[in-house]
Amino acid sequence: MLNTLSDFFYKILSVFSTFRITDLLDIVLVAVFIYVCVRIIRETRAMQLVKGIVFLACIYLVVYLLNMEASSYIFESVFSNILIIVAVIFAPELRNILESIGKGAARKSFKTIIHPDVAAGIAEIENGIEAVIKACSNMSDNKTGALIVFEKGTLLGNVINSGTVVNAKATRALIESIFFPKTPLHDGAMIIRGGKVYAAGCILPLTKKDVQASFGTRHRAAIGLSEESDALIVVVSEETGAISLAKGGFIQSDISDGDLRDILMNEFIPNDNSSDDKIITRLVRRMKK
Repeated sequence: MLNTLSDFFYKILSVFSTFRITDLLDIVLVAVFIYVCVRIIRETRAMQLVKGIVFLACIYLVVYLLNMEASSYIFESVFSNILIIVAVIFAPELRNILESIGKGAARKSFKTIIHPDVAAGIAEIENGIEAVIKACSNMSDNKTGALIVFEKGTLLGNVINSGTVVNAKATRALIESIFFPKTPLHDGAMIIRGGKVYAAGCILPLTKKDVQASFGTRHRAAIGLSEESDALIVVVSEETGAISLAKGGFIQSDISDGDLRDILMNEFIPNDNSSDDKIITRLVRRMKK
């Protein structure tokens, strides 16, 4: 036992005996590079792809340890060309990283080391939902078209970049003002993040599948985004005033404001019977200082 411990500490000392300042700088440089890349892509769908690659790497490790030859051959073929695969899959994100570094966005991200994430309170999210419900009810009565996105686990950085960042407390008056006809941002989508109106005038991807003829561009955009993310998208029809909700590639049309409130509250507000507190915490922690 003593010999094992002495060998262990000897190996540790041998590592530190050859450790140089340049090794420390090398570690710091790699850590900073990874941090900056994650900070830039975390607001895009690329983050979901990264999670998928990590998951495949974990499976590859299990396959390797169990000495499964056929599976190991397949995974070795994939990971031997991983750099080419990453370059093809993440081409837009890599270009965005280089552009952001050139514009100084990466340097600005270091401020978040001093100013960490701030959890948006449950009360703020609840107030944001109530503001949206009241605004949708009024806009439904007035037949004012609206497209409101509630961001969840999938961050919508690409969508936000297509619009204007507002980052304001959600109120009925603000929401109705943004969607008032002929205002600069009324045609695009509004993004609700952490209970706040985070952005407006955003462009959403249109669905490619066939939808019923009564659905307009807003409904097609709502379905399109719900196919690509876990967001909930509320639509107020400009023609009929009907309220619809898109989720998971499907849309529920002509729902009451009471039903809409129940759905949003169940999605974003924890209750005593729910044990999935980690999911709620992830949904709540969205805002930055």
